[in-house]
Amino acid sequence: MDGQPSFPVRASDTERDRVLRVLSDRVAEGRMSNETFERRVDQVLQARSKAELADIVHDLPTGNRVVNRLTGLISSVSQATARIEAAWRAPRLPRFMLPPRELGRIVVGRAPACQFILTDLTVSRFHAEIYRADEGWMISDLGSMNGTRVNGYRLTGPARVRPGDEVGFGNSAFIVTAP
Repeated sequence: MDGQPSFPVRASDTERDRVLRVLSDRVAEGRMSNETFERRVDQVLQARSKAELADIVHDLPTGNRVVNRLTGLISSVSQATARIEAAWRAPRLPRFMLPPRELGRIVVGRAPACQFILTDLTVSRFHAEIYRADEGWMISDLGSMNGTRVNGYRLTGPARVRPGDEVGFGNSAFIVTAP
């Protein structure tokens, strides 16, 4: 039993994935049309042996390291550009200035008795309180219907608030700043 087996070796899923990756790389490089790509993908899915898979990609040029690096560089620049554009287009939130040290507690809500009044109907009459503790400024929800959020997380108990955090009361959101 020396040498090659007389029966064809069945193609594995890993080998099919490798051939599909080669085909997708070549179509991305513009070395084949979409119709040819679709036809060859069908052939890959129907191939029964390694030899049939090899025949599908035998006429394609091998991957070029320079092209691969250049494509990777362009891809990373494109991703960075997309992140910058998304950050630029993000809505600018109004600022919520923490109270001065001498004012130890403020209540946020719609009621006239609150120190920070919001007219948004998703804000409860007495929505949340911000108070000074030993570890810094703390925020807690006062049983509001639509909740209080810090950095996107809904409060279930008191939480520390620092400048730069995003706080939300109902549908209203603010960026916390220092006095």
